[in-house]
Amino acid sequence: MLFEDRRDAGRQLAHKLAHLRGQPNTLLLALPRGGVPVAYEVARELNLPLDIFLVRKLGAPGHEELAMGALTGDGTCVFNHDVIHELNIPASAIDEAIERERLELQRREQQYRAGQPPRAIEGKTVVLIDDGLATGATMRAAVRALRPVASQVIIAVPVAAASTCDDLRSEGNQVLCIHTPEPFAAVGLFYQDFRQTTDDEVRTLLAQSCQPPHSN
Repeated sequence: MLFEDRRDAGRQLAHKLAHLRGQPNTLLLALPRGGVPVAYEVARELNLPLDIFLVRKLGAPGHEELAMGALTGDGTCVFNHDVIHELNIPASAIDEAIERERLELQRREQQYRAGQPPRAIEGKTVVLIDDGLATGATMRAAVRALRPVASQVIIAVPVAAASTCDDLRSEGNQVLCIHTPEPFAAVGLFYQDFRQTTDDEVRTLLAQSCQPPHSN
């Protein structure tokens, strides 16, 4: 077991990102829900602003944990064509998944932001944080959506499949990961406590992150 829980993982990840402590023009973006408690601890340790970037996995029909793609809040969509072809997934099923997840993204936007506008991203160094990467579909979609507006995009996670990290190096400016264990089956196997992060927890941590940072 590598981490007690997501917040422990965040404290460890903060050491990996220590060179960014208090850096101006730097923004942490968590991928909800699981990435939020991780990123919250990084934000606390490094005195950096925190926001969320909404993205949803497009689960394959009958294999919902298997990503056939991912969708971001701004409509950016990426597909895992190998999965689509292997499972012979029809276009109608893909369209249904996109519409379903688009509605969920809208719901989360309303739930998490409580009417507050997102932080400005243009021209900033953006650090995208999640609790781990298996296929990397959601992270890839997020990077592609942010790359045109951010000055640079850094991917930072506690644990990931080594092959996924390698693939993502061509997407972002940098990939930082504490552990790349092999074999890699699922992110949750490397956490002692991997219970689902709730909407209430996301809202609470985002609200707390808006308070003045502490001094180190």
